[in-house]
Amino acid sequence: MIFIFTTKKMELQYLGQSTFLVQWNGAKLLIDPMIKGNPLASKFHNLNIKPDYLLLSHGHQDHVADVEQIALNSDVTIISNYEIVSYYGSKGIKGHPMNHGGKWKFNFGTIKMVNAVHSSVLPDGTYAGNPVGFVLYDQSTSIYFAGDTALTLDMKLIPLMCPKLDAAILPIGDNFTMGYEDAIIASDFIECNKIIGCHFDTFELIKIDHSKVKEAFHSKDKTLILPEIGEIIEI
Repeated sequence: MIFIFTTKKMELQYLGQSTFLVQWNGAKLLIDPMIKGNPLASKFHNLNIKPDYLLLSHGHQDHVADVEQIALNSDVTIISNYEIVSYYGSKGIKGHPMNHGGKWKFNFGTIKMVNAVHSSVLPDGTYAGNPVGFVLYDQSTSIYFAGDTALTLDMKLIPLMCPKLDAAILPIGDNFTMGYEDAIIASDFIECNKIIGCHFDTFELIKIDHSKVKEAFHSKDKTLILPEIGEIIEI
């Protein structure tokens, strides 16, 4: 995801699993919304979010569960790959389609769509195209949201194509995505030592030992933030 921003800080609020509410340059962006289906986020189940944009990395239920309900309550535009935008377009939801390697300058900043290595299908079995990650940047801020991905050498391209990253949001729960060991390597590939973890603890297969994971990052002189649900992070 890429936006163009002023010198105002970007504010991220973690809403569980891989869901982040991003407020930046007057725009409100919600990434991979799965709030009501997450028991760990129960105090936010009635949160009436009215984002301007929904950024969807792929079609799995734990990343798109709340899309249609949110769209009923807001004039939202989906930013995702062509297949996902077309799918929700058939349901009357506006979208801006992109594909791997492309970038677009929105009124809030620039979004570049980058590769992710994972699978992708929508909850009803519809083909959802290839999964993606996003880099969001302007003249003062740059962050990377990896989506659900394995470690991939393509990450080494990000420092060559995008402004230097201030932070990166990486999955660390293992089993379905990178685990923390691979996320440490990924942070080297993307040349970013400030990492925000996601896709952990929501269900048994992705539960992590917080102390062990934080110590592993610390031993490599890296900062790992494991946000509490509801926590706000300024970039």
